This record gives sequence, structure tokens and C-alpha cells, in this order.
Amino acid sequence: MREKEPVVQTVKASEAREQFSQLINRVFRRETRVIVEKSGIPVAAIVSAEDLRRLSELESERDRRFELLEEIGEAFKDVPADEIEREVSRAIAEVRQKNRQREHPAARTA
Repeated sequence: MREKEPVVQTVKASEAREQFSQLINRVFRRETRVIVEKSGIPVAAIVSAEDLRRLSELESERDRRFELLEEIGEAFKDVPADEIEREVSRAIAEVRQKNRQREHPAARTA
């Protein structure tokens, strides 16, 4: 079962300085994540080490996916954009048709 997500608390920078020890304890216990504002503008956050680890993993995964997209783009660099769009539209229509047939087998056409 998933653990309950901590609440997000917004505090002024001056309050964060005054309450730093308490905020750190609440973050450590996963009770809260803290957004620190200066003049009403969010400038920092206090999150658990686990939250930071997960964020780093998400960023790494995002970077890997963009690298893959760049590789795919390189493979098709000499193909005109309108041709790519036609092929993508055709492939999407084909997949949608197969999904409809799978969801509604009685509606299959010859």
C-alpha cells in the first residue's frame, strides 16, 4: 500500500529561518514538504532525502527518454516532415482500428 503523501506547507523565508529545526523534523517524518517564499515568490523547497532521490531518478529517466528521441530524430533527419506526419497518422489509425477490433470483436469487418 502506498504511503500517504506529505502535505505541502508554504512559509516565508524569515519563518523558515526561525523554525528550521522543526521544519526539518517534520520533513524527515514525511509529514510535510516545505516551499520557502521570499517576497511572495517561491525560491526554495525543503524535501526529504528520499524525495530528492526520487526526483533525481525521474530527471535521469527523462534525460534517457530525450536521448532516445534524439536518436530517433537523427534516423529520420532526411525524411520530409509531411511524410513523417502521414506515416504517423497512418500508424495511429491502424493501432486504433486494432484496438477497436479487440474491444468489440463482433464488429470486425472482413
